[in-house]
Amino acid sequence: MTETLSGGETVVFWVLGPIALAGALGMVFSRNAVHSALWLVNTMLAFGVFYVVQGAPFLGAVQIIVYTGAIMILFLFVLMLVGRDSSDSVVETLRGQRTAATVLGVGFAALVGAGIARATQDLTVTGLDAVQGERGNIPAIAELLFTDYLLAFEVTSALLITAAVGAMVLAHIEREPGSRRTQKELSRARFLTSDHPQTLPGPGVFARANSVAVPAILPDGTRAEASLATGIEPEEPDQMPRPVGREQLGSPDAALGTTEGTPSAIPGGRER
Repeated sequence: MTETLSGGETVVFWVLGPIALAGALGMVFSRNAVHSALWLVNTMLAFGVFYVVQGAPFLGAVQIIVYTGAIMILFLFVLMLVGRDSSDSVVETLRGQRTAATVLGVGFAALVGAGIARATQDLTVTGLDAVQGERGNIPAIAELLFTDYLLAFEVTSALLITAAVGAMVLAHIEREPGSRRTQKELSRARFLTSDHPQTLPGPGVFARANSVAVPAILPDGTRAEASLATGIEPEEPDQMPRPVGREQLGSPDAALGTTEGTPSAIPGGRER
């Protein structure tokens, strides 16, 4: 029995197909490694939706949660921590490596495409229902993993564990005993060597604005140079007018109120 795509599956394919293809091309041609990882995340999300539409919810969830949500995001975090930028990717360590990589990539893609076309030339599409039967997607995959593909599953698990342990061993840094300073020693060094052992004043302190471009104001009215933000043109702070003389400063009576009562609605009475 030959399976045909329904109207909804066709719409999803023609909507997400160009998105997945654009993500793959963006991953290949992007000069920034972080942008390439983001493009690949876009393609993997589209693949996960394809699996769900084709009646394989377990594969779709694994594609999104494991590959997109764990592996690719971890890879993206590593790239961001390493600090790769576009200037690193345009430097060729070997002359002609880009041309060779392009030729080999096109040849490999043509070889894989020809192999897939030859293998599926006379293949009849039966759909997942004919393979899974009434068991469903998850029980069918579990049965295959723990029967026919048990050895490949265990070898892959051992390979991933070995890679994780090797990464931890390579990233581990041996320290000499006593080489790490204690919190007390760090605090003492900060007070002895730093001009500002305390917390630096934040922008806008004693001023009428809290923008990062407005420096803090010291009690004498001058601006605190330590509060100036780097890379931003500082603005002049808008200060409150300073009182001059006794009349502008006010009196304790004006601040606390008067001792006399207010007029009351009762004739001859006053409220307290």
